[in-house]
Amino acid sequence: MPVADLGYDSAMPFRSMLLRGARVYARCDAAGALVVEQGKVEIRYKLRDGRRYEAHARNLTAHADGALVTDEAMGTAEAVERSAPAKSTKAAPTSAGGPPPTRAEPGQVIAYADGACSGNPGPSGLGVVMITATERRDLSEFLGEGTNNTGELTAILRAAEAFPEGERELHVYTDSSYAIGVLSKGWKAKANQELIATIKKQLAKLPSVTFHHVRGHRGVPLNEAADRLAVLAVERRQSQPWMTARITPPKA
Repeated sequence: MPVADLGYDSAMPFRSMLLRGARVYARCDAAGALVVEQGKVEIRYKLRDGRRYEAHARNLTAHADGALVTDEAMGTAEAVERSAPAKSTKAAPTSAGGPPPTRAEPGQVIAYADGACSGNPGPSGLGVVMITATERRDLSEFLGEGTNNTGELTAILRAAEAFPEGERELHVYTDSSYAIGVLSKGWKAKANQELIATIKKQLAKLPSVTFHHVRGHRGVPLNEAADRLAVLAVERRQSQPWMTARITPPKA
């Protein structure tokens, strides 16, 4: 059933929830209880995003703050029907079930991390695109002799090291299943053990870290940007320090 047909009372608020590890806003009643219709709940991925979706109630879990947001603050939105993507579609969904984000909410940091290598092993580099609510930062770093995996892992380390003080959540987007596995799924690593231990120690200092897998070279804009930064470092055999650009907030 389309979301538009569920007949929700527009006065009901939204509650901050987690959907497969990513923050969303779910329709609830005045007491904060989820409003479930045929097993599904209306959700939004961002404030004033203009799009609304459905999620199975069983996939929603409590968020640390559990904040309530008024319907007025959330803004109007049109229903989006989920359908299988056409074969020509390049952008792949993230583990959160929605399109990979290009903007961050206040308190949230989004980092797209990628590595590159010529020869594997061979000259290697990394690229990181880090987004906060107010700025974008790009890093291109040449690592010398290494592998694709060391590039991918070190990119994540650089994102964790650059996590701004005062922010609450780091969401790491990477096309490396290996990096996600050894850092968050308990995979046993035969190589790169010292590097992995260093990254885990750095991640443990942060208030909240969530990993998201994206498919590489499928047109995900910021993942492609991180890849270009990594390749550029390898091609030029040189690093470019963090470059910062201000982000203009979307109009309300």
